[in-house]
Amino acid sequence: MSALRPFHLALPVTDLDTTPRFYTETLGCTTGRTDVRWIDLNLFGHQVTLHLVDQLDTVAANAVDGDEVPARHFGVILTPDDWRSLATRLTAAGCEFIIEPHTRFAGETGEQSTLFLRDPSGNALEFKSFADDGMIFDSD
Repeated sequence: MSALRPFHLALPVTDLDTTPRFYTETLGCTTGRTDVRWIDLNLFGHQVTLHLVDQLDTVAANAVDGDEVPARHFGVILTPDDWRSLATRLTAAGCEFIIEPHTRFAGETGEQSTLFLRDPSGNALEFKSFADDGMIFDSD
């Protein structure tokens, strides 16, 4: 398998003012190319493009370890230190969490720190960190 490459994700957003500000000022993204209907962002080394739309779809959820997890979401797996730093920054900024920062599957395969929040356009984001990166794709 070749070296891990950055992913690209396009997201629908209902405005190109407050939503990009959330990504840059709150999450620390930098801005790349822009147009009147889209903006490229650098999210932890990955390209996220915000596309202006008139309306967003509704979001379904699934139960996972006692939480109602938005079925449509995305995020980045961070190192434990980077996750703690982001969780602290988001809490200090007064962000409203869908799921508060906590540890899921404690003591089990797949143990992870996780948090969920929505951007100003309603897109669900998850940032997580595994106790052991070897568990990211472990099926046990």
